[in-house]
Amino acid sequence: MNLMILPLLLLAQAAADSQPNMILFIVDDLGWQDTSVPFHTAVTEFNERYHTPNLERLAASGVKFTNAYASAPVCTPTRTSIMTGMSPGQSRITYWTLRKDTDTSRNRDLVKAPPWNMNGLQEDDVTLPSLLADAGYRTIHVGKAHFGAHGTSGSDPLKLGFDVNIAGHGSGAPSSYLGVHHFSRSGRDGEPGKSSAIWDVPGLEKYHGKDIYLTEALAIEATRQIEDAIDSGVPFFMNMAPYAVHTPIMPNHRHLDRYEDLDSREAAYATMIESYDEALGEILKVLESRGTLENTMIIFTSDNGGLSAHARGGPPHVHNAPLRSGKGSAYEGGTRVPTIIAWPARIPGGTVCHDPIVSQDFFPTLMEVSATPIPEGHVSRVEGISLVPLLGGNSPLPRPICWNQPHQWGASGPGIEPFTSIRLGDHKLIYFHAGRNFELYDLGSDPSESKDMARTKPEVTLELAGAMADWCRNRQVQLSLDKETGMQVEDPLSAATRWLEQPND
Repeated sequence: MNLMILPLLLLAQAAADSQPNMILFIVDDLGWQDTSVPFHTAVTEFNERYHTPNLERLAASGVKFTNAYASAPVCTPTRTSIMTGMSPGQSRITYWTLRKDTDTSRNRDLVKAPPWNMNGLQEDDVTLPSLLADAGYRTIHVGKAHFGAHGTSGSDPLKLGFDVNIAGHGSGAPSSYLGVHHFSRSGRDGEPGKSSAIWDVPGLEKYHGKDIYLTEALAIEATRQIEDAIDSGVPFFMNMAPYAVHTPIMPNHRHLDRYEDLDSREAAYATMIESYDEALGEILKVLESRGTLENTMIIFTSDNGGLSAHARGGPPHVHNAPLRSGKGSAYEGGTRVPTIIAWPARIPGGTVCHDPIVSQDFFPTLMEVSATPIPEGHVSRVEGISLVPLLGGNSPLPRPICWNQPHQWGASGPGIEPFTSIRLGDHKLIYFHAGRNFELYDLGSDPSESKDMARTKPEVTLELAGAMADWCRNRQVQLSLDKETGMQVEDPLSAATRWLEQPND
């Protein structure tokens, strides 16, 4: 061995010993009920339907969060919040991105979207992977990126601080989950290779024409990257982001036999769930075989609530029950997500935390765990809090968690309209922009959001509307624009005061 290289290898190993490996396993559109691990007070019918033994193992070795939230009810805002520690309200990445300078919002009566950051993250932004790379981590992205729009630097994870990018680009869904389709639109149409489409998954040509499911291919690539990182002797951060369980709902035929009693769409969906769990299992297996599982922090979560308004089997808007509605909605089904954090060397296993947390908390958490400083100019912009005290069993003081989506999503359903909302303690207040109306719920006693108390508890409505207004002012949050006047809708406190003075229709 070259003796000049030896000190560098020893330094690298020392860093690996002091800095844990970190994996963010973020499943797309995974609902609160889309696991065999119960996040409710009791096992539900949906928990019994799905097969996720590896997630059960992860829960047994870590902390399960029953009140975990995505930063938004759609994907890009949540994913970019994790990368920056900022809420979508502050970053103004309040909706999903696709093409440069293109608004993806749907039309809505009375209000329209403000001039939001429709290009998403860009290469000059402060990001989690760039900070970790500077701290000596190998930063690896696998799967769905959807951080920035096509035609901008943000569409390429390599421009955002990742050392490795596998299959990530500016689109948020695959054209197909099947290797025989080349993961492409033309392949689904029976003419693989004929032309490319914006939704085609890039960089997986070695699997084209093969009988392999997209989640399986990503798991193979992820485990190879983990092996390479371990062999190099440096710590790694992996953003493992299966495109599943996002549409198109396509079955993995290797798992279909287990779900013969379900209708075809729900059976296909169940195989997608089992496939993400199988990928998690492959990652756990390689970590264990290489002796690095103990010193690897794994955060398992979702970017928004489960899809329920369309494309699923059975009645719509009930697939996250007892939570109300689903993806795209201001209600709990749109934002509450399954979340588990495991780090066997440091965290007691099999514990449950009921404190509310939100996706932007992962940024300061990973900064603290990796002993990576946050740049001075970015500290004041970080809205998340480190979860390290929670992982040790300490509860933080109650804090407001706020959401802002001044956009109309592409489907219709309960709570699917432009809104701003806040949770403080067990109370949640929603401000619907189009009607300038409010709804208030006590999530401790009513997680289904079935008993609106906004008028019967006006003092709570005004307290939370004031806290919401403070957040909007302090973080320069953009609310919807009134179509008639072109002006931003009233701030939450002014709107709530006026609304409470009106007769109850």
